[in-house]
Amino acid sequence: MNAMTYKGYMARVEFDSDDEIFVGHIAGIRDRVGFHADTVADLKEAFYEAVDDYLETCTKTGKTPQKPYSGKMMLRVSPDIHRKAAIAAELAGKSLNQWSEEIIEKAVKRKEPSTA
Repeated sequence: MNAMTYKGYMARVEFDSDDEIFVGHIAGIRDRVGFHADTVADLKEAFYEAVDDYLETCTKTGKTPQKPYSGKMMLRVSPDIHRKAAIAAELAGKSLNQWSEEIIEKAVKRKEPSTA
């Protein structure tokens, strides 16, 4: 995964081979906040500046900064997967919600980028 984390915000980063620069955008919020740089060190600094600028702009305009995600998640899965998950949760002595959160957390930890 090509992502960075700062102050609870994450950014997706890609390399633009035409312009030979790294380009990133803050993920998980509706506002479009982007940044770019020529080097990895400069990219990290640009990301930090973008987050800090976003938070400062929100403060100046009286807007509440968006925080990614509420913790509520609705999934649609096949009836067969639903049945299997419900049985696995019951056998583990947990609610389907508790069991699902643990499974998702394990999967996310395997893919999590380093934090700053």
